[in-house]
Amino acid sequence: MKITKVETVYDGFYKLRKLTVQDGDQTLTRERFEPGRAVAALVYDTNKQQYVFVRQFRVGAEQEMEEIAAGMLDKGNESPEEALRREIEEELGYAEVDHLEHIVTIFPSPGGNAETIAIYYAEVSEQTGDGGGAEDENENITLVRLSRAEMQARQWRDAKTLIAVQWAQLNKK
Repeated sequence: MKITKVETVYDGFYKLRKLTVQDGDQTLTRERFEPGRAVAALVYDTNKQQYVFVRQFRVGAEQEMEEIAAGMLDKGNESPEEALRREIEEELGYAEVDHLEHIVTIFPSPGGNAETIAIYYAEVSEQTGDGGGAEDENENITLVRLSRAEMQARQWRDAKTLIAVQWAQLNKK
């Protein structure tokens, strides 16, 4: 298969493109949703010995979800690590990250979605703010603190969170 043409159908907060794809003798049309590049982290507070998650309303799920801290790379040329440190401070209130470890970069739904999410494990130790999200981003975030056992007992419905939690179960004792 080869993409022969890309047209922008919608260019707003997200983008939607129409692709013309050549597959042998067939010409196909496909749509691709382009939300951008995201970062996310399973955050562990080493002083409190708890994992810190967020709870917030998600439009796609039409409900509140508990998940790992996450955000978009949308501030100029920042690196994934810089974006993640910013998100951890905005959402969780930790200005310093003591340890940051890349787990994996995924395509959460590659059939028609171009989004990538770089997933990390982060250790923090001193909460300096309340978290809750950035005021100018209309976020309404509640922090959720869980012990390792509580985290493992949860039935996670968010894919990036499930991946990070399973990674922790295998790699953090």
